[in-house]
Amino acid sequence: MSRNYKFHNPDGIYFISFAVVSWLDVFTRRLYKDSLVETFRFCQENKGLIIFSWVIMTNHVHLIIKSDGSNKLPDIVRDLKKFSSKKLVKMFSENPKESRKKIFLEVFKNEGQRNCNNKKYQFWRQDNKPIEIWSNSVIQTKLNYIHNNPVKAGFVQRAEDYLYSSAVNYNGGSGVIEIEIL
Repeated sequence: MSRNYKFHNPDGIYFISFAVVSWLDVFTRRLYKDSLVETFRFCQENKGLIIFSWVIMTNHVHLIIKSDGSNKLPDIVRDLKKFSSKKLVKMFSENPKESRKKIFLEVFKNEGQRNCNNKKYQFWRQDNKPIEIWSNSVIQTKLNYIHNNPVKAGFVQRAEDYLYSSAVNYNGGSGVIEIEIL
């Protein structure tokens, strides 16, 4: 793995992205996005995660984050992904109305069997691609990228209208997750 894609500065602010295995469009249903939001909140309240910006797309997530120092950022991200993956796979397997259940669980199982770190299923891809943010121009570039993802995907016309993003927070509103403004 490249040196550029590791958490090197324990006090740093990082842009990270992670995706569902095989880029499956899991987050097309609100209940799965809400579950991930709950996990973000849990990590904020119990793990020391500070979120500056975020967006949940249909098959991936972007965040600008740091640790408050109570836990190391790689450990927080690991726990976030581990907890959310277990919870989301369980939600899929127990949802009688989920039309994609069989196909998605099969993909999660096949991906899990390819990875010796898993017992049964793998939900998230292994990579996070953390990039430390070091200047105001990089911060602005990453914020714009995150907030404009739903606009480019055609979900909304204005970034602040997308519920599962911090764009509303940066436009004077209150979003579904409390964030720190950069």
